Amino acid sequence: MIWKISMHEISMVALVLMSMLCGVTGLNKISSGVMDVVEWELFSLVSSSIVFIVILDWVSLMFMSFVFLISGSVLFYSGSYMADDKTSNRFMYLVLAFVLSMSLMVLSPNLISILLGWDGLGLVSYALVIYYSNEKSANAGMLTILSNRVGDVAILLSIGLMSSLGSWNFFFYSYYLNEDWILLKILLMVSAMTKSAQIPFSAWLPAAMAAPTPVSALVHSSTLVTAGVYLMIRFSAALEGSIVQSVLLVISCLTMFMAGLGANFEYDLKKIIALSTLSQLGVMLSILSLGYSDLAFFHLLSHALFKALLFMCAGVVIHSVGGYQDIRFMGNLVKFMPLTVSYMTISNLALCGFPFMAGFYSKDMILEVAFMSSINFMALMLYIAATGLTVMYTMRLIFYSISGEYNLSCVTNLSDEDCMMTNSMSGLGLGAIAGGAILGWVLFPECYMICLSAFMKSVVIMISILGGLVGYLSNMMSANFTLKSLSKYDLIVFMGSMWFMPALSTLKMSEKSLNSGKYMEKVLDKGWFEFYGGQGVNYMISNLFYILNSMHLNSVKVFLKVAVITMIVFMVAVF
Repeated sequence: MIWKISMHEISMVALVLMSMLCGVTGLNKISSGVMDVVEWELFSLVSSSIVFIVILDWVSLMFMSFVFLISGSVLFYSGSYMADDKTSNRFMYLVLAFVLSMSLMVLSPNLISILLGWDGLGLVSYALVIYYSNEKSANAGMLTILSNRVGDVAILLSIGLMSSLGSWNFFFYSYYLNEDWILLKILLMVSAMTKSAQIPFSAWLPAAMAAPTPVSALVHSSTLVTAGVYLMIRFSAALEGSIVQSVLLVISCLTMFMAGLGANFEYDLKKIIALSTLSQLGVMLSILSLGYSDLAFFHLLSHALFKALLFMCAGVVIHSVGGYQDIRFMGNLVKFMPLTVSYMTISNLALCGFPFMAGFYSKDMILEVAFMSSINFMALMLYIAATGLTVMYTMRLIFYSISGEYNLSCVTNLSDEDCMMTNSMSGLGLGAIAGGAILGWVLFPECYMICLSAFMKSVVIMISILGGLVGYLSNMMSANFTLKSLSKYDLIVFMGSMWFMPALSTLKMSEKSLNSGKYMEKVLDKGWFEFYGGQGVNYMISNLFYILNSMHLNSVKVFLKVAVITMIVFMVAVF
């Protein structure tokens, strides 16, 4: 008997089992406080040996457990989402290659083997972004891979700098890198900023939404964008007391504010969720730059659960409405897709930090610890503003897609009948509700001591309520009042276009050089250089040979005239 088991089912079972194995082993490492380092000697030449090292501590194992869990859910989800695609198996293989690259990066304490996984992530992500072969996907893929190449070059330069230490195993040296190694720290920060899409490399993250939605659920929750945060967590000891920490704090705070602001002006469903991911990446890197790498890792894991669920819910909605991604063409989905909308609301509430959801435990602790830290006034205001903007664009998304008026066509068929998609979201839905509490109990057996005034303690709740009211009511009023934003059109465009980041990352940076090159090609290469160069010389020589040829073919009179003229010239020259 031959069992006809599809690839997405096999992948889901295998990855979930591996997730359980990594999770149980990680819990054992946390309780015992030990870690295992496995060395595999590839070959030995003379007195040098090439060794591949794998580190198995609680950080890498817990992270891999979440990566495998989300990957298994996404692959099972893809079995229905990509069912009509003729090359769905190729898509599955690319996703598995993506997971393999991520595993190689997470389990490596060596900067060279990290580079293998790092480059693998960039290469496979490019192949996934251009999966739909059209011009938009090609442009998005090129922006993605070229932005990530900057980080790859920074990793290569870091390898060159670390070669003077005698080893590339950063676990041996991260505690001893003083200010003499400031260049190495800057290069590592730049590589993390490119992978995690911080300013000025933020444009590629929304552009990568050209990929299929299952890729977005995997890439923008637990894999590609969190690779930079994970690298910074591993090097967090080297950043202590460095100027790099202050620079990273400013950049990450600006990034989370810019992303929250841009999401309030965006109408593409997937881009709104991508910008929310960008905002949360800024939260992770900002608290890491304050010296709390454990809180950054806590938020990384809890965010992966509800953000993957949110992307999968968005995929179900887009799949059901016939490919629309504009939230203005949705509305009142709660009556037609109650289960999907329930999961979507759970993940939205977790994103806002609603009490006792997954995002509450990590986000609330991050904000309170940040308020207790010695940060400047600008960073404090950016934290508060980004928190309010998060609730604001979430309520705006709920208004347009879930609770507003029905704006779809009359022939649209919406339902939750696709069991494969809804079943794949059930595990992540449970994680989005209880995952934060469980992770808090596991990762922090001893509580943080929070000492804040009553006002500072309640400012997060007040700004969240204010942001939710503004986000919901302002969209309700937009249907009843005339549009007044056109009077501030330039400011609206600036805030809604990620501070012109996509334009600066693509055409605007090269527009003048391309135009000058086009002008030089027209005037010089195809103009005067041709006139006085190849074509001009060819024209002159051709005319000369035409004259000589006509002289040879003419009568004797021409030769006599030439002879007489030559003799006269010779005589004049002699006498």
